[in-house]
Amino acid sequence: MYNWRKMTEEQQDEVLKSRQGNKIAWHSPPNGYTKTWYHISAACFEHKNIIGSSAERMVDFENKLRIKLSSVSESIISWCIMPNHYHILIQAMNISACKKELGKLHGSTSFLWNKEDNIQGRKCWHRCLAKKIKSEEHLFATINYIHNNPVKHKYVSKWQDWTFSSAKNYLDDVGFEHAKKMWLEYPVLNMGNGWDDYE
Repeated sequence: MYNWRKMTEEQQDEVLKSRQGNKIAWHSPPNGYTKTWYHISAACFEHKNIIGSSAERMVDFENKLRIKLSSVSESIISWCIMPNHYHILIQAMNISACKKELGKLHGSTSFLWNKEDNIQGRKCWHRCLAKKIKSEEHLFATINYIHNNPVKHKYVSKWQDWTFSSAKNYLDDVGFEHAKKMWLEYPVLNMGNGWDDYE
């Protein structure tokens, strides 16, 4: 993978033109937009802050989620762990295997957290959705949506201030100006409205 931030403006333009001409995504995902990508979202039951009962729990869950999905997906491009839900964007050949691993993760974390919180039998998870990415525009809007989630929910005012996400790595990789450009070109609009409403 090229090192975008060390390139001159002319080199960046050349790479972008080449990637656009070959219908390859401008930055990440690895290997271009050639395999199937999924935006996976899951919420805690009744949107309770079960994941976010402590920073340690959030760090532990973030690590477990990435390890689980790394074992059954081709790559992970972005993620964000919130106190009561999470988002992760993966490239996967077999989404059924990914869902199976997530089911195991949700089961094991429910058991562990209920033991830690001394609330046996509590339902920790309500819903898990895997939405197939339909286009390059959808892909980049999803990256923006995931990284902006802590700002949307008013936990922080800047992406990079949220510890439990890939936003800081993304900004370090592509730079602020390019991230801003991508934000304007691929707005999130109404993405996510209603997906996690409690029924």
